[in-house]
Amino acid sequence: MPDAFRALWVEKDGDFRCGFAEKTLEDLMEGELLIRVAYSSVNYKDGLASIPGGNVVRRHPLIPGIDLAGTVVSSSDARFREGDSVLATGYDLGVSHHGGFAEYARIPADWAVPLPAGLDARHAMALGTAGLTAAIALHRLEANGLTPEKGPVLVTGATGGVGSIAVSMLAHLGYEVEASTGKESQHDFLRSLGAARVISRSDVAPQTLRPLDKQRWAAAIDPVGGQTLAFALSSLHQGGSVALVGLTGGGSFQGTVFPFILRGCNLLGIDSAYIEMGVRRELWQRLARDLRPPHLDEIAEEVAFRDLPDVLSRILKGGVRGRFVVSIAS
Repeated sequence: MPDAFRALWVEKDGDFRCGFAEKTLEDLMEGELLIRVAYSSVNYKDGLASIPGGNVVRRHPLIPGIDLAGTVVSSSDARFREGDSVLATGYDLGVSHHGGFAEYARIPADWAVPLPAGLDARHAMALGTAGLTAAIALHRLEANGLTPEKGPVLVTGATGGVGSIAVSMLAHLGYEVEASTGKESQHDFLRSLGAARVISRSDVAPQTLRPLDKQRWAAAIDPVGGQTLAFALSSLHQGGSVALVGLTGGGSFQGTVFPFILRGCNLLGIDSAYIEMGVRRELWQRLARDLRPPHLDEIAEEVAFRDLPDVLSRILKGGVRGRFVVSIAS
């Protein structure tokens, strides 16, 4: 066991501070599993945890990082043994429990998922919370009747983590994907992921909203919310669904009940942090097989642990695409 290890440490004791610090195992919180972290990833939520006023962290001091993958060093739970490869996403990681931005993590065994065969730690974190969220969204849409034959699927915020994975995943499964982005320079990127058409952000957030618009999409995966959500709902096919996975466009929207009562549409809320463990494990197994995006290496960029503060700053400014995988062990 190490005498000390490196962690990104966030403190709020008078002044707010976020930076690297040397910590010991005694600084970690309770949990049955001690894990040597190999990789983590960067999510917008992690960026918010690194700044004052981010309104994500519920206790200080804290190690941020809502995703981690690595190897069990010690376990007091019979389900896991030393040497097991595991991953963990969501729950209270990086929010009220020390997370993945450290060389070691101690977590409850109930939060850990055995690393599926065919998926290494790096690719597990290339997916991370974003990949699990996209998988849950598709799982819920298909449970509500979506098939490739039903028609095109809209993905908003398509160059982001969830969006880019969703585009690649859907196209790989035979869906006709229409991707929306505000970044004209990324149209070719989205087409390379399999998008049949790329439309602008303004096309899905018109100045004037109709209660019911032309039926355009069988379903949508929406990380944006706000006016984009209202427009997507008004433009669904009969019986269509929107899987709402984020709120980058705002936490409220102006809509009507007409899509629900006149077209039988569905609004599906997607919570990846606390999804039931049986479904979580099933979807991670699928992410290693049929749901694995074929363009994952193009979507995810690997960065060194030492460069994490810069990446957290970049993700908050917007303009990035895809995912950042953080190599902790190196």
